[in-house]
Amino acid sequence: KRMSDSKLLEPKTIEVTVHLHKLCHGIVFKKKAPRAVREVKKFAAKFMNTTDVRVDSGLNKYIWSRGIKNLPKRVRVLMTRFVNDEQTANYTVVSYVPVTNFKGLTTQVVEEE
Repeated sequence: KRMSDSKLLEPKTIEVTVHLHKLCHGIVFKKKAPRAVREVKKFAAKFMNTTDVRVDSGLNKYIWSRGIKNLPKRVRVLMTRFVNDEQTANYTVVSYVPVTNFKGLTTQVVEEE
């Protein structure tokens, strides 16, 4: 069943865990952190159905916090889809959510005020 176009144009916020260890398995050490950023962008583009994905500086700093080759295994992110006034160019902003433990966390749609 295909989602209607009106649903795709609505702003939406989702909190989800991205498993970087799985996405960057087998990548050369010196390319791991840049590849992880690209994989997060690809994940968000597929999940939120937008082509323009912007990574927040806090998320970028967290991915690079242990250097180029020692990635964090997982990262919790908040993906927010924004809609422009002309409703032609939607974009998604991916930001970092600090958590102490990933056990029991599920994908959650965040209700907006």
